[in-house]
Amino acid sequence: MNTPLWQLSATALVEGFKARSWTPVEALESVLARLDVVNPQLNAVVALAPDARASAEEATERYRQGVPLSDIDGVPVSIKDNLMLKGLPCVWGTRALAGNIADHDERPVARLREQGAVLFAKTNVPEFTLEGYTGNPVYGVTRNPWDLVTTPGGSSGGAVAAVAAGIGPLALCTDGGGSIRRPAAHSHLFGFKPAIGAIERGEGLPQLLLDMEVVGPVARCSEDIELLYRALTKTSAPVEKAPVVRRVLSVEQLGAHTPVDPQIRAAMEKGKALLREQGLTIVPGPLPIDLEALNHCWSQIGEIGLAQLAEKYPQWIEQASEPYRAMAERGARATAVQLWQILDLLNELREQMASIFTQWDAILTPTIAAPAWTAEQRYPETIDGQSVGPRGHAVFTGWVNAVGSASINLPLPVSYLAPRAGMQLVAPLGREDGLFSVAKRYQAQIDPPTEFEGLWLRIGEAAAS
Repeated sequence: MNTPLWQLSATALVEGFKARSWTPVEALESVLARLDVVNPQLNAVVALAPDARASAEEATERYRQGVPLSDIDGVPVSIKDNLMLKGLPCVWGTRALAGNIADHDERPVARLREQGAVLFAKTNVPEFTLEGYTGNPVYGVTRNPWDLVTTPGGSSGGAVAAVAAGIGPLALCTDGGGSIRRPAAHSHLFGFKPAIGAIERGEGLPQLLLDMEVVGPVARCSEDIELLYRALTKTSAPVEKAPVVRRVLSVEQLGAHTPVDPQIRAAMEKGKALLREQGLTIVPGPLPIDLEALNHCWSQIGEIGLAQLAEKYPQWIEQASEPYRAMAERGARATAVQLWQILDLLNELREQMASIFTQWDAILTPTIAAPAWTAEQRYPETIDGQSVGPRGHAVFTGWVNAVGSASINLPLPVSYLAPRAGMQLVAPLGREDGLFSVAKRYQAQIDPPTEFEGLWLRIGEAAAS
């Protein structure tokens, strides 16, 4: 076989393990060799697991004996830095934790280890994972492999940059307001935000965004998304046919003051045409819930989270960068009534969304409102000629976390030199299988692996020059 193993999907790697065409040790060594070539340009991976080779050797022996632990046994998987991986730094992008080494795996990480995944690296994040770009005072800035001048987004920027560049087929990430889906859109990847409660959390860092932050996968192909999700939930693919997604509400803008870049609007039309070819009926219309109150209190949620963090770990906030100290101070001034109002609003939005999904099988929106911007910049200050604030590029994702629904980023078909973009499909609670079914057919329509061949050649040549 001439294709380097680092280019293969997790699904293809496992097929080869079972056929004894290659081994988990060979797959890991290929991924690590790729990391050596491209990570200096990207700054995607910030730490390597010293026990990864031993894990790969154990998986290789299990396949030799014909007793793999699971469908993900032996697959190299990177872990986002804010998730605890035993023996590796868990820095959260902040100075106070620069020397922090996790002494245990948190629950989703432990679940992957139990099933034989080779947990080989930690990936970069912004400070406290509260930004839409990826850079911090400990590890520095991460760059987008599609255009090294630009950001891969955040807060899972290190993870998506690694997967897009071939540093492993899969990454485990978190998403509290779009942190899986938006970076996936900027990197031409599939990225899945599970529904609230679908994947057990625990024994990790404090969660700053109430119950809205979930863990989920990013990958270059949809089959790998489902593969990791099944491993995390210990569920099997349904024996019966997946729920059919037919009627889709297409929300193209969230009001007059939420601009969308024209290139993204044009790419959305191509994406919707492909979904129609699948037989989906796509009906344009406004989002039938009022997001004004959520938008008003969104920043306050993170501020209250940081205030609680400052109460529990004051030294962490004392050493934090100034914007986060200021956020914690504002959060400390919030009242119990204000927090109760936020919780009440979330419950109300979730009830409204449950009613809306009796009329629609799914909701479709752009994943991002702006193409990737300069890597060092926190957010784009203008979109389509209009001034926007820190969440202007992120308006389409946070509400999905608030209502608790599952959502997947589908990479949009764009020309090779155009900025990457994506559209998100949002499903009712418990209907993840419908998203996976649409994503699998969509992948066959756009054939994203072909796109990556040009990227891999280009960044490999740049590293050699």
